[in-house]
Parts: sequence; structure tokens; C-alpha cells
Amino acid sequence: MDLATLIGILGAMLLIVSAVILGTSPTVFLNPASALIVIAGSLLVVLSKFSISQFLGAFKAAARAFKFKLPETQSSIEELVEIANIARKEGVLGLEGREVSSPFLEQGIQMLVDGQDASTIKQLLDKERLMTIEHNRSGSKVFSALGDVAPAMGMIGTLIGLVQMLSNMEDPKSIGPAMAVALLTTLYGAMIATMIANPIADKLSLRTTEEARMQSLYTDALVAIQEGTNPRVIEQMLSSYLSPKEREKMVEAESA
Repeated sequence: MDLATLIGILGAMLLIVSAVILGTSPTVFLNPASALIVIAGSLLVVLSKFSISQFLGAFKAAARAFKFKLPETQSSIEELVEIANIARKEGVLGLEGREVSSPFLEQGIQMLVDGQDASTIKQLLDKERLMTIEHNRSGSKVFSALGDVAPAMGMIGTLIGLVQMLSNMEDPKSIGPAMAVALLTTLYGAMIATMIANPIADKLSLRTTEEARMQSLYTDALVAIQEGTNPRVIEQMLSSYLSPKEREKMVEAESA
């Protein structure tokens, strides 16, 4: 579970709800017609921009923003070095049936066991990585579009409410409540974009970068293992994926 996403979104919602409760009656901020215009209208407009499969797939991908967590880079390098040592001592067949931390890594190990050459392994894993990137980018684009459309639909709802209000100027008492209802659609649109759609789009984009980087790490290691590279050399090669601070820690641990 990614606590940063969960705490951020729920925390922002809690602050808004608290401000509403402390300020006035919460029922003032509830209007079915405004919600219908913004929520249903935004989803339908976004649907028109994508295929049905892309649209539905985005909501499945959104779950990754909350529950998907990649292994730590350092622990992955240690795992790969251990795999390299086993392959060097027992041969690649010694890796068959081994449990690993990533389905992508498991797929690569199976290629090693099947006797694929290094160039084939790299080609197939690179293609798998590109497909993962495309899938994640598609989900991010859908939520980015929702973040753009929701405020615009809120403004449309506000304009509709203003037209209805101005057409009933004979009753001064109705102007204030009608104006409040008209502004609710703008509020709904801003909340959906700022608190839900844009954060999920940005988190999916970040996940795309992180996952592509991790899959590149796995690919480099598996190709090196297939080529018979010394595990120590593999560890040094993979250390380039670590941040400078993580490299310092690794050097200190080796020195100790």
C-alpha cells in the first residue's frame, strides 16, 4: 500500500469536509444536478477521447497508485547478485522454480532456463517493458484528461445555473440560493481535478518511470548472467542504478 497517495488524497478531503462542517450546514454543499453535470458529464467527455478499453483500463491502473509498490533497488540488486552466483555455480537450470520478487524477473529467469541467448532475452524483455510503459501512460492520460475536463464542466454547470438565476430575477430572495447552487458545479469540478484526477495521473506517471527503471535493471542483470559475467562485476554494474547516497551506504557496508 502506498501511504503517500492514500494520506494525501484522504487528508485533503478531510480538510475540505472539516471546513464545510465548521462553516455552515453541509447540506448547502449538496446538489444532485450539479454533481450530475460535473461527474457524469466529465466522465462522458473523457470517454469520447479514448477507447472503451483504455477508459476502463485506466481505473484498473489507478489502483496501482494506491497498492502497487516496487521492491527497493538495493534489495533487488542483492537478489540479482544471489541469482548470478547460483547460475555461476549450478548453471542456469539451478534457477528453475526459484521464487523471485517480480513477475518480470520471473519471466526473464524462465528465458534463461529455456536457453534463450542474451540478445533474444534483451529483445523480449525490452518489448515487455515498452508495453508496460504504454499501459501505464494510457491510464495517466485518462486521468490527466479528467483533470482538464472536470473544471470546464464545472464552469458549464455554473453558466447554466446563472442563466436560470437571471431568468428568475423577479424574486430577489431566490437569487442568493440560486447563485450558491450555480457555484457548486465549479467547486465540484475543482475538487475532482485537484484532489483526485491530477494526483492519480501524476502518481501513475511516476510509477511508469520507476517501473521502467526497475525493469531495465532486471534486463541488464539477466543479460549479463546469460553472458557469464562475474557476479561481482554484475553488482558493480547495477550499482549505477542506485542514488549517490545509496552507493555510499553500499560501499560502507562492503568496507565493514
